Amino acid sequence: MQNNLIIKTEKLTKRFPMGKSEFTALKDIDLELITGEFSGLIGPSGSGKTTLLNIIGSLDSPTEGQAIVMDQSVGQLSAKEAARLRKQSLGFIFQTYNLLQVHTVFENVELPLLLLKYSSSERKKMVYDALDWVGLTDKIKQKPPQLSGGECQRVAIARAMVKKPSLVLADEPTANLDAANSHNILQTMEKLNEELKTTFLFATHDEKVIAYLKRKIYLRDGMIDKIETAKNDK
Repeated sequence: MQNNLIIKTEKLTKRFPMGKSEFTALKDIDLELITGEFSGLIGPSGSGKTTLLNIIGSLDSPTEGQAIVMDQSVGQLSAKEAARLRKQSLGFIFQTYNLLQVHTVFENVELPLLLLKYSSSERKKMVYDALDWVGLTDKIKQKPPQLSGGECQRVAIARAMVKKPSLVLADEPTANLDAANSHNILQTMEKLNEELKTTFLFATHDEKVIAYLKRKIYLRDGMIDKIETAKNDK
């Protein structure tokens, strides 16, 4: 992909069947993101931001147009190819953490590495590094029910970052956190963006998140309303 573009969408449209008609969730989305960006899709519920994030993450495909992620057209990937893209190059952070409650912090963070060809010693180092990034090495043997909400989200970030993905997609990652924990999480992700050059793309309507974004992509009724590039104004 030219000019260090990591994401490019062209006339991307997504429609869902609704009874005898269709609902257009996204319409003619043209968007380019450069490697290393810290950007967000902003809009109210129903604006299309999660649908767009899911397509970029190869969890869904366009009805029309295309989304090119790291030189691969998502809509043309087989299920196996899409799974390979997610496994090797993408990290996901969700508002509900999605941690396995019966597994330790170490085991939760290690999980993505079990799908890749790393030795046990390599996995151990990578997990410890990831937990060091988020300041949770002292919680490595604990399980999610023993952690606070902020700590659970930091474990989720470590799990997303453990394989050093090229792109991290974060869907409302602060929705279940108070202000102090939200800022802690955002500062952690900002640091990882700066130090590891990982591209972050959020879907959010949280003003706390919006204040950290370097580029703000506003969606309304499934279309891009405006794009703002701004200095960090948190």
